[in-house]
Amino acid sequence: MNDNSLKVGSNEMELVDFRILKQEDDGSVYEGIYGVNVSKVREIIGVPQLTELPGTPPYIEGIFDLREVVIPVVNLAKWMGITPPESVATTSRVIITEFNNVLIGFIVHEAKRIRRINWNDIEPATYVSGTGSMDGSKITGVTKIEGDNVLLILDLESVVQDLGLYEPDIADVPEDVNEFSGLALVLDDSTTARKIVREALIKMGFQVVEASDGQDGLDKLNTLYNTYGEEASQNLKIIVSDVEMPRMDGFHFAANVKEDPRFANVPIVFNSSISDHFSEDRGLKAGGEAYLVKFEASSFYDEVARVVRAHEK
Repeated sequence: MNDNSLKVGSNEMELVDFRILKQEDDGSVYEGIYGVNVSKVREIIGVPQLTELPGTPPYIEGIFDLREVVIPVVNLAKWMGITPPESVATTSRVIITEFNNVLIGFIVHEAKRIRRINWNDIEPATYVSGTGSMDGSKITGVTKIEGDNVLLILDLESVVQDLGLYEPDIADVPEDVNEFSGLALVLDDSTTARKIVREALIKMGFQVVEASDGQDGLDKLNTLYNTYGEEASQNLKIIVSDVEMPRMDGFHFAANVKEDPRFANVPIVFNSSISDHFSEDRGLKAGGEAYLVKFEASSFYDEVARVVRAHEK
């Protein structure tokens, strides 16, 4: 499903545009337009025969076997608190996704097309109406499309957390690791993710500077240079960056850093929920020293420590 034509550092992403229909009280149907990063999509299939699982949340429709892999299937409309019209059953599809090394299927009412969008056109989500009972924290970004319509990028990782399929454990870095010093810059649009990474880096001995996206990260680097001058790159030991971020993604941020002689020698480690090899390859081509999948404490510590030690030699 992935399109390898995306260029490293282009600040573009490709989204699968899908629709969720809502039956309004007046009898009309509202069409919600949503998206998920193509890098997280394995394939799109018809709704298979599902085996129900007793004792699970109502939005879990069941499980099925896809080429000897058992995959749970979530009904997105139910998860979002939306009552759909009865006619959608015949058009429904299942988007099979992989992120954080977890395979999970999502039932949507229609899979429309693939869109290429610049991250600069994606705004962070604040309050978004028309989403049923789902709160704005389930949305990672908003962008306008044709006809003055708005596409919402859903935070599907939060479903995986709701299901308890994985628990962030990056904060489990041993307390006595404190062997490093200097600054670490952390980029992530998720405050929760920044908190987890910040705590791990502090345990390792770093002082942490935080940024909410790639543009904010470049601004923070300029601030560091204004503070430390020519010694800024010596004080900044590591940059840990998410990939998917509004305004400027991690790959584009890294490409900018590597072209800046003030910070070109500062190592970058990507820390992303996208677990496909194409994204890992793009990260390394963008100048990253390592590509990690959120949130694995042991690999996070081992790779950050390896990278920092290698650059201190």
